[in-house]
Amino acid sequence: MPKTIGNPLSWTAQALGGAAGHVGRSVDRIGGHAGEVPGSVRINTLSTDDLKDALRRGYEDFAAARADVLMLVVLYPVIGLILLSAGLNMALLPLLFPVVAGFALLGPLAAVGLYEISRRREAGETPGWGAALALIGRPRFSALVVLGLFHAVIFGLWLLAAWAIWSVTLGGQPPASLGVFLGQVLGTGAGWAMIVVGIAVGFGFALAVLATSVVSFPMLLDRNVGVPRAVKTSVEVARANPRVIGTWGIIVAVSLLLGALPALIGLVIVLPVLGHATWHLYRKAVSYD
Repeated sequence: MPKTIGNPLSWTAQALGGAAGHVGRSVDRIGGHAGEVPGSVRINTLSTDDLKDALRRGYEDFAAARADVLMLVVLYPVIGLILLSAGLNMALLPLLFPVVAGFALLGPLAAVGLYEISRRREAGETPGWGAALALIGRPRFSALVVLGLFHAVIFGLWLLAAWAIWSVTLGGQPPASLGVFLGQVLGTGAGWAMIVVGIAVGFGFALAVLATSVVSFPMLLDRNVGVPRAVKTSVEVARANPRVIGTWGIIVAVSLLLGALPALIGLVIVLPVLGHATWHLYRKAVSYD
């Protein structure tokens, strides 16, 4: 029977159904049932030269498949602009910065199609946005959905934490205007307390996402493993290479910040390069026997 392209609702239903099944299988594996890992996983030692090479290869992938890549990532800054517009509502203004800062937590999920393009180029196959979208119909896509939902929950928890910090420090009353709000934040002791506590808490969320996602998304795409094993491997990579992974986190944060400055437009270039580079970093960090 010939394949047809389903509508977004059918894609969503299939993805959520597959995700539910994947959760059940993951629970079985955690309980000691048969795993899916083909062979043993070896964590490699990384250097800053590996980061440079991953970024170079990431740029090469972007240059080689520029049109296809832009088709995949243009939606990311658009969603960001929608969230920013919502944040400009006075009642939600205190969440404006947390939304901008925390939106990067969803970056690894947004870059899944980029990993597939890099994988195909590395394997000598034809890359393209159509092939990347074909991931939706693959069995491993359900695992990617589960990990993506996990990161979405972290993003939601970060927003709740930011709202709680604002409520405790500045009283939780909606500001009368943007100018009044900035005055409260930058001109009062409570405002500076909010900044310091917010940065500290946000740093903790960022570390959690970095450690659990640095190789987990590419690994789920590359190998028939479950989310628990992929996340565990990602944490092990971070623990084995704290300085290099920390440097990578700084590179990602600074790049996303610079890309977000001109109304998020720069993310159309920054996100693809970082996404492709993440695939190559995964290939350097993890080997299989």
